[in-house]
Amino acid sequence: MDDDAAALFRRACAVTPGGVHSPVRAFHAVGGQPFFTRHAAGARLTTTDGRELVDFCMAFGPLPLGHAHPAVAEAARTALADGWSYGTAEPWSLELAEFIAGRLPWAESIRFVNSGTEAVMTALRLARGITGRTTLLKFDGCYHGHSDAMLVRAGSGLAGVAGSAGVPPAVAADTVVVPLDDAAALAAAFDRHGAGLAAAIIEPLPANFGLLPQRREFLAELRDLCTRHGALLVFDEVISGFRLAFGGFTEVTGLVPDLVTWGKVIGGGFPVGACAGPRDLMQYLAPPGPVYQAGTLSANPLAMRAGLATLRLLEDGSAYRQLDALGSRLEQGVRAAGYHVQRAGSLFWIPGAAPQPGTLRSAAQVDARLITDFPALFHRLLDAGIYLPPGPHEVGFLSLAHTAADVDRLLAALA
Repeated sequence: MDDDAAALFRRACAVTPGGVHSPVRAFHAVGGQPFFTRHAAGARLTTTDGRELVDFCMAFGPLPLGHAHPAVAEAARTALADGWSYGTAEPWSLELAEFIAGRLPWAESIRFVNSGTEAVMTALRLARGITGRTTLLKFDGCYHGHSDAMLVRAGSGLAGVAGSAGVPPAVAADTVVVPLDDAAALAAAFDRHGAGLAAAIIEPLPANFGLLPQRREFLAELRDLCTRHGALLVFDEVISGFRLAFGGFTEVTGLVPDLVTWGKVIGGGFPVGACAGPRDLMQYLAPPGPVYQAGTLSANPLAMRAGLATLRLLEDGSAYRQLDALGSRLEQGVRAAGYHVQRAGSLFWIPGAAPQPGTLRSAAQVDARLITDFPALFHRLLDAGIYLPPGPHEVGFLSLAHTAADVDRLLAALA
């Protein structure tokens, strides 16, 4: 641990809980103290002591173009010159909403917010307002932000934790939790709670307890059960939206949710979130409808313009083909090095030499090995100038800024 980062971390701990502003950054899952980044460009982070790291965390997903991409940086500089917060209607959110809605027919109407957590809160409140029902259904290990109702058997920084202090039992009681990829349990939950379900929410590509791809048949059954019982289906694509494909999981599978939540990529790396769906459902939001949502910094012009610059470069699909090819190179090399890897496009997870997990239960079966082995692997790679996300259940990301040489460097460090 370098003295500079150690001193910074001591100072941070004196004024911030745990010294960080999001728990996984504290390195609790891997041991040691976190480094501090002072600069990022392309696929590289530069620490405060001048170390250069090849970054396979990429801010946990919002940067498919890489850090500080010139087109996104120019959009942000232009936005800064025009003023960075108005508190009024502005044309940039209109342009971004039209850009998305014009290309994704299931997203006729969009409300921009400030984070993925806010997007999910908005979608679930909207579902309750539309249906007049209160119960929500989620899946074990899927993470949907840190609102109270969703901190029930969540993933991400809560992987392996039952929930969070501060969540009232009455709130948790309104959330039904079902295992992933368990059709019988899903049917039983709808038989018991279907009449009172406002919404079922799922990461269609769960990526917060490792990477747990779901069978299309299971997702199709969920779609059918929601339709038959009058519950809204919400796809949480804060991670997978615009990263797996321009149209996210709906483009990949053809399964259309009632509402979708986005974040990360649509702001080009700036704070952002969004809820989208058919116009008749979204009109329940205020001001035309009775479901209230508001935010001083919602549709911030920096995020809108950075997001638009990002999506314009992703629109034609060539970026996804390039990312998939790079991901295939990584996948084949990791397997050749004797590790298991789970991959979907530019998302990857290296849990070790365990069987491929597709459910939280099967992922939990490798927990003992993950928790024992991953910290040493993480620090060995860090010493070699490779930065993976600092947790055994966290998913890695590739970007267009990564090269075959960067991937090969990771593979050499693994070997």
